[in-house]
Amino acid sequence: MSALNRRSFLTSAVAVSAALTLGGALDSLPAYAAAPANRPGRAWLRDARIGLFLHWGMRTVPEYTDVEAWEARVTGDGWSAGYWVDEAIKLHASYLVLASFHSRLGYARTWPSRIPGSPRTQRDFLGELIAAAKDKGLKVVLYMTDDPQWHNESGFEYLDSAAYSAHKGQSVDLTTRDGFGMFSYDNFVEVMADYPDLAGFWIDNDNAYWEQSGLYERIRRERPEMTLSNNNEDTPIMDMVSHEQKSGMLPDYDYAAATWTPLPRLAEGCFTTAGRWWYNGTDNTVNEALTLRRIISNCGASIRSLVAEGAQHGGRFPARTEAFNNAAKTWLDGVWGSLRGTEGGGYLYGGLQPGRLPDDGFVTVTVDRDDPTTQYLHITTRPSGDTVEVRDNAHTVRRVEDFRTGRRLAFEQRDGCLTVSGITRWDPYDTVLKIRTAPRRTVLIPPDGITATATSSASGFPAANLVDGDFTTYWDAGDTIPVSVTLDVGRVRHLAYLALNQREWSPTQNRETFGRKEDSARIKDYRVFTSDDGVTWSQEPVAAGVLESAKGVRFIDLGVRCRYARLDVDSTWAAETVPAFYRKLRIDHVGVATHHPRGGGRG
Repeated sequence: MSALNRRSFLTSAVAVSAALTLGGALDSLPAYAAAPANRPGRAWLRDARIGLFLHWGMRTVPEYTDVEAWEARVTGDGWSAGYWVDEAIKLHASYLVLASFHSRLGYARTWPSRIPGSPRTQRDFLGELIAAAKDKGLKVVLYMTDDPQWHNESGFEYLDSAAYSAHKGQSVDLTTRDGFGMFSYDNFVEVMADYPDLAGFWIDNDNAYWEQSGLYERIRRERPEMTLSNNNEDTPIMDMVSHEQKSGMLPDYDYAAATWTPLPRLAEGCFTTAGRWWYNGTDNTVNEALTLRRIISNCGASIRSLVAEGAQHGGRFPARTEAFNNAAKTWLDGVWGSLRGTEGGGYLYGGLQPGRLPDDGFVTVTVDRDDPTTQYLHITTRPSGDTVEVRDNAHTVRRVEDFRTGRRLAFEQRDGCLTVSGITRWDPYDTVLKIRTAPRRTVLIPPDGITATATSSASGFPAANLVDGDFTTYWDAGDTIPVSVTLDVGRVRHLAYLALNQREWSPTQNRETFGRKEDSARIKDYRVFTSDDGVTWSQEPVAAGVLESAKGVRFIDLGVRCRYARLDVDSTWAAETVPAFYRKLRIDHVGVATHHPRGGGRG
């Protein structure tokens, strides 16, 4: 096990052990017990960086209303499961999500289902895909919809309530959510039993019938190795939250800015390569730059990228999509060593600070799980000059080189920043620098050298969580703003800065997702006062300002000698019109540095 994962693994292992002790078998726990990030059988999903989301069905252009005619067309056009697997491999995908039983694609079951109610094929396309993927070391996840509302969108009725009612021996209206919930529940059970190598389900929102009938608990009981992912909902029993088609970020590829799933919870960003959201197999223009930068940005936040592409009836992708996959293979081959086996930097895994640069650039950071002294700085928007300056987050840098060429680069480290100069080779999408650092961040005061108190804390989320060194715990201000946090470092000493990792449970800006209002719950206006005795405080703040609403670690520079530092949070970014995030400050961790690492190296 890598050094980077050991702490989070142990935390999850203790939680699982306690659950087993208190409740017997894991399946006997109450509904919606949080799914541990390290549940057995999930290693492939934790390690995955990219998946291929296959949209393909009876309403692929041209639309079919007769499933036998559609199946004949698919077979006649030469459909091959191996083609999809090979295209996924070009994208370095670890898994494929098959979306045919989709509300906008005709509700087709692409397997010989024994359950009437919507179109079903005789040929076992699902089984063939699972087998082909297994041969190449990939996983297949099945998309399942909860939604009957598009049952006759094109004027043709794709759901057969009469046939399903006869099958069940009772009247069931498949166009209602409860009726469709019963029908889809039966399909979950069928494929669980028939496809032992199916890796999991990608669920497009919850259905009340599933929840009331204990569907997810049944999956956990009968197929405990299966993964469960939910779209735009955080259902705790599931393994992963998928965030669908986010937009409006600056820069537009900074997908993490619109997500709201804190680590170590597994998260996925689900987006198209171009054009309309759900594909009908037409030859849309592909936005290569946006797609590749989103993949890099997501890796820098430990978010998987589920890249959506729509196939034609015979399975082949349209010409522009296929050309993109070919180009993406070549490009990703060149940077894959900086993405494979890494976690996002600037979060609970340490690493340099991601985000905007002082000179208009933008970077993300990845950290090698097996060797945390190796980091990769991904410059996805080039700065105005030929140097890059980032906050070092207390890491002492030993060496910097161009990842692609291995050429050493000159660097200087001072005042909390790493400045790399002499960069002459810029990639249009991602210039990657390999950073080697010292094994320990010695400028940070260890957890046993700091205590924290607060003027307000929610029950169960005390201020002590701010300095316990464990990112799986956090402090909650208890819906109280203004609020103050006081840090006691034990004796008067020089304090260089505070490093704040606020909980990544909210987006970075005001937005709306499928009708749900969202906003940043992060610190906005702040002041810092200091004291030697905890009684008499500096009359003026030693630091004050507006903290950027951004993902990853943020810094407040101090440069003072004191024993106590009091952070007064006067406001947060969320508007009062967004009550779910208004005045709801949560912070994972506050680090305190006594000084800045210094050093440099020649190119």
